[in-house]
Amino acid sequence: MKNLIVNADDFGLTAGINAGIVQAHLHGIVSSTTLMVHGAAAEEAAAWARQHPSLGVGLHIDLWEHVLCDGDWVRTYEHCAGDAEAVDAEIERQFELFCSLVGQAPDHIDTHQHVHRKPPVGEVVRAFAARHRLALREHGGLRYVGGFYGQDGTGGPYAEGITPQRLIELIDALPDGEATELSCHPGHVAADDPLGGTMYRVERNIECQTLCDPRVRARMAQGNVRLVTFADFAMSAGAVA
Repeated sequence: MKNLIVNADDFGLTAGINAGIVQAHLHGIVSSTTLMVHGAAAEEAAAWARQHPSLGVGLHIDLWEHVLCDGDWVRTYEHCAGDAEAVDAEIERQFELFCSLVGQAPDHIDTHQHVHRKPPVGEVVRAFAARHRLALREHGGLRYVGGFYGQDGTGGPYAEGITPQRLIELIDALPDGEATELSCHPGHVAADDPLGGTMYRVERNIECQTLCDPRVRARMAQGNVRLVTFADFAMSAGAVA
């Protein structure tokens, strides 16, 4: 049996992204999401999550945003300075706000634009995850698959990365007997929406269609892939321990 967490980033960023994630959960294969508590539609997202506990919800730690401009990565905003003390304080604030909005602690954490892959953020995030006993993307025994994405490394379009065929290939390649997180970014976003995920906009609409595609759902129905959440994984790991 393949255990798969299909985790949608950026819940709460905009109402359109919320709508896409909800659609991909109700009518597609999304089983989990991560909430951006500073997002313009965070309260709406949290309210929906409270009413639909079948969707696992984690904290998408949002420290800053970079976009590619004339070949250089430019920071467009930041919620804190980059030193370890400031990062730790901001993560704690976002955690407390998450608990207040959702009414419970997150079942996992990850970071916007994967900033926990580099120091000093990485050390701070790992310590925070250990302190609060939270699953962290790419750590703790869960495989991570990030190959479902509609742009290349320079921000250019990569449509073949988010087709139903590509998603089915990723599912078929999952190893038996392990739990895997597959990240995605569905949403309902207009091409000129300034809040539509900065560089990643129209691709969100295609992702939503793919995640709900009948061919993908038929592949899941074959019986050897089980959709789970981080909470399911934690309970399973606890039972094994």
